[in-house]
Amino acid sequence: MFKMGSSLEGDSWDTGKLKEKNKSFDKISKAEHQLVFTFEKRKGKPVTLVGRFHMSEKEKKEILKFLKTKLACGGAIKDEWLELQGNVKDKIINILETDGWKFKKK
Repeated sequence: MFKMGSSLEGDSWDTGKLKEKNKSFDKISKAEHQLVFTFEKRKGKPVTLVGRFHMSEKEKKEILKFLKTKLACGGAIKDEWLELQGNVKDKIINILETDGWKFKKK
C-alpha cells in the first residue's frame, strides 16, 4: 500500500504555535488592565516595554500598529508585552490614557 506524507506516530513534537492557538486566556477590558512600563537598553539602543496585555493576538497587533503609527517608531510583540523602539514611555501613557487604559509605573 502506497501512502503519501509522513507519520509522526510515537514521537512527541513540541510546537509552540499549536499551543498558542489552543491556549485559553482570560480576556479583560481596557479599564481592568494594569499596564506596567519598563525601559531597557539592548545593544546600546533604548527599548520601552509595555505589558501584560491579556487579550487576543489580533487585538495586541492592532494596539501595536496604532502605537507605532502615532509614535513613528518600530515595535514587536513578545508574549504579552509590546516592545517599542526608543524611550517613549511618556508618549505612550498620553496616547493610551485618552483611550481609557490604566497604568502601573515601574
